[in-house]
Amino acid sequence: MERADYQTWQVRFENLRSNKVFELIVVAIIIFSALVVGAKTYEETTRFTQIMDVLDWAVTVFFVVEIAIRMLAEKRYRDFFKSGWNIFDFVIVVASLIPVDGGQSVLLARLLRVFRVLRLVSIVPELRVLMNAFLKALPRMGYVALFMFIIFYIYGAVGSFIFRDINPFYWENITIAMLTLFRIATFESWTSIMYETMEVYPMSWLYYVSFIFLSAFIFLNMMIGIVLETMQKESAAQEVEDGKGEAADIHWMREQMVMMQQQIQDMHAQIVPANRTPEGSAERLPTEQEDRQTN
Repeated sequence: MERADYQTWQVRFENLRSNKVFELIVVAIIIFSALVVGAKTYEETTRFTQIMDVLDWAVTVFFVVEIAIRMLAEKRYRDFFKSGWNIFDFVIVVASLIPVDGGQSVLLARLLRVFRVLRLVSIVPELRVLMNAFLKALPRMGYVALFMFIIFYIYGAVGSFIFRDINPFYWENITIAMLTLFRIATFESWTSIMYETMEVYPMSWLYYVSFIFLSAFIFLNMMIGIVLETMQKESAAQEVEDGKGEAADIHWMREQMVMMQQQIQDMHAQIVPANRTPEGSAERLPTEQEDRQTN
């Protein structure tokens, strides 16, 4: 009887967790908690400190109840921790229980409360796709960033050697030169730097144009291409998981083809033994030469 009651409550919690209204309430509370934390940064709200603290603890209690509902909705509690997003939510909620009354933990507790807004990523599926795509694209983007660093280093060294005497503020050494190149890559008043060096070296515009062509066009498009490719794969994986969309249909067709191929192999395995002799050897058809000898 107790087992049946537990299963009944587990189904109820599971239905509540998957309820769209409940999800919208959770999203609204997350946004509200972010607004409360942001409001504390204004001096005008210092007179409402007690009200802010009460709201903060109310939000914390809601998050504790919400994470408990999600844990109870699992058939086994340990299944909840199989998802990395669930672990992330659990850590954020538990960290929010750190008191902010005083002491050295005040700053840490406030910072942890700021990170509660990241729970929107785990709640909204579209944001999870974006985050997963971003994390999976990081390794490939790292190689592009390394290549960019090499280009920055080469151009920084060249710029420091040639333009140091013109304006040491921008080209004194390779470190400052690379910072100047980063400013140029962001198009922040880069023409003033170029015109200054062109007064001494009229052809120095080739240095700036070639660098901008590499950094702003080639490398940027490479980054965008990597992100778009990863997002496409993540979107396809999400469609397969949800069972909706073109990717899900293609995945279903592949599964059906694999099943049909397996069935054909099973039928072939059943037919081949039937064509064998009682001694177990395969029945051999007479060749054309044997037919002539027989005739």
